[in-house]
Amino acid sequence: MKRRRFIATSAMSLPMISMFPANLSSIARKFVPGKIEQRALGKTGKKLSMIGFGGIVVKDATTAEAASRVKEAIDYGINYFDVAPTYGNAEEMLGPALEPYRKDVFLACKTTERKREGARKELEQSLKHLRTDHFDLYQLHAVTKPEDVDTIFEKGGAMETFLEARKEGKIRFLGFSAHSVEAAMALMDRFDFDTILFPFNFATWYNGNFGPQVMERAKEKGMGILALKSMAMRRWKEGEEKISPKLWYKPLDEKEDANKGLRFTLSHPVTAAIPPGDEHFFSLALKLALDFKPMKQKEVKKIKEMAMNTEPLFRYPMEK
Repeated sequence: MKRRRFIATSAMSLPMISMFPANLSSIARKFVPGKIEQRALGKTGKKLSMIGFGGIVVKDATTAEAASRVKEAIDYGINYFDVAPTYGNAEEMLGPALEPYRKDVFLACKTTERKREGARKELEQSLKHLRTDHFDLYQLHAVTKPEDVDTIFEKGGAMETFLEARKEGKIRFLGFSAHSVEAAMALMDRFDFDTILFPFNFATWYNGNFGPQVMERAKEKGMGILALKSMAMRRWKEGEEKISPKLWYKPLDEKEDANKGLRFTLSHPVTAAIPPGDEHFFSLALKLALDFKPMKQKEVKKIKEMAMNTEPLFRYPMEK
């Protein structure tokens, strides 16, 4: 059986609810009064804040706004920041705002380049924009198609830059973000990455068969698991008024629902969740996370019912 077929078959065979409700005893947690909980990042030896700062939060902000948003995050105990060149001018705005705190935070960046030269160019540019000499984590960004995985690992592919930069001390840990089960499983099959950044969302989990198999594999490999789309609901409908230009999906915009979505994700053994890039939803996530409690069984039942009435952002198998 071909490897891709085997990966797909194995992923499909995992029961959709086999990992939830999860036991958080499998992940080391640190509590500081008045601050957001920290959790261990796989086998890296690092502990990150349970909420991550997505760079889009400072996209198109003024210098003063960017500094204020970063300080707000720091005051809540956030030490995990993630950005990418594809987020407009986010790198240029985050660099100066984060500079006073750089030595105390875990800074992650990403590239959508799949070839060696392109990845190197983006890496060097991002280092300059972020005013740093290294990234704590550098990630392949938004890998979706299995054929992209082949390009990344072929001669002249982006992995050559990743490995070279790690030897040079410009990258500490290697990771990836993926928007399909197929790509995530293929990447984990090809290399021992330190981290995975993936959409772990209540609706995709229960109504899209999208997430459980990826989390299971990442746990088996001892990876640091980082989550996207915890506060997402569904795609915008045609003609629907979009409440934020930074969001390509409709968020869980009621506080109670946003809390359910965030708690669903953080009740799994993930290190951190990155909230929507809109600054208002980010601030909401900070406040909600301060009072985080893992979901109980009766709450799990309710959010599953909610999921089955929600069109998921992603499905497995991937729609052609």
